[in-house]
Amino acid sequence: MTHILRLSYALASVFACVALVRPTLQAQTAKQAIAHRGASGYAPEHTLASYRLAMEQKADFVEPDLAVSKDNVLICLHDDTLERTTNVAGVFPDRPSTNVPGRARGNGKRWLANDFTIDELKRLDAGKWRDPKFAGERIVTFQEMIDLVRGHAGLYPELKSPQLYKSRKVDQVKLFVDLIRKNGLETPESLRTTPVIIQSFDEEAIRRVAIDLPTIPRVFLTSSDADLTDARLKALATFATGIAPEKALIAKHPDMVRRAHAVKLTVTSWTFSASEKTTFPTVRDEMSHFLYTLGIDALFTNNPDQFPRRP
Repeated sequence: MTHILRLSYALASVFACVALVRPTLQAQTAKQAIAHRGASGYAPEHTLASYRLAMEQKADFVEPDLAVSKDNVLICLHDDTLERTTNVAGVFPDRPSTNVPGRARGNGKRWLANDFTIDELKRLDAGKWRDPKFAGERIVTFQEMIDLVRGHAGLYPELKSPQLYKSRKVDQVKLFVDLIRKNGLETPESLRTTPVIIQSFDEEAIRRVAIDLPTIPRVFLTSSDADLTDARLKALATFATGIAPEKALIAKHPDMVRRAHAVKLTVTSWTFSASEKTTFPTVRDEMSHFLYTLGIDALFTNNPDQFPRRP
């Protein structure tokens, strides 16, 4: 009898761990609004102003895209380079980077964030480009973002360009895992008050965090039809808990929502913005269609205040 009881307790423990490692669809009972780069429809993306406004607008999650400084500090930045959203060209005119992948803007010069220390990055203005009233906003570290948002909304970080950093001998995934653990964000207690979901287009990164941070849901981003086949969805479900196709893909393959749910993957989509011209009367109508007609679970929006909640 003692042996049977011990076996029962052991099995119960295993099932409890499995429940933590792979959150079920049933655990996500309400549709979720993810503030895309913060409330970026109204404030400069990835600034404290944008994150604060996202929380004021009742976003369920705030999204920080993550880059890495020269001295290995995780920062919140969408682009690999700095020229679009900061005054780096004026502050460091003689330090453009070389051999940067991707399309150059303007004069063709690009300033890779990874070529600058955090102290140098903090010298840059990250708000004036959007509107003079935001002058003085600074690049935010991931730690600063955590400190601001924790306990008020969920965190939905994206691991941007891990292969770029890998080519520069920087392990972005390890830096991320270490910071999550340092803050205790992977613990069940923390996840109850500050949910965390990890996202990336990089399959290797998602596979790694599935092992290193098994309690945290992980979403695979995609722009490819090839990721929506039954075989691929089944394969993704072995290491991811959700899939996030861009909205054009879901509109093209609306049945993928049902098929993804069938293999226990959540479905999230991007990006919904009031500034984009679509066939829908408003962005609220567009979001309603994807959430309640097509049945997706969550979406990224630049306008969290327009998210259509239902009882």
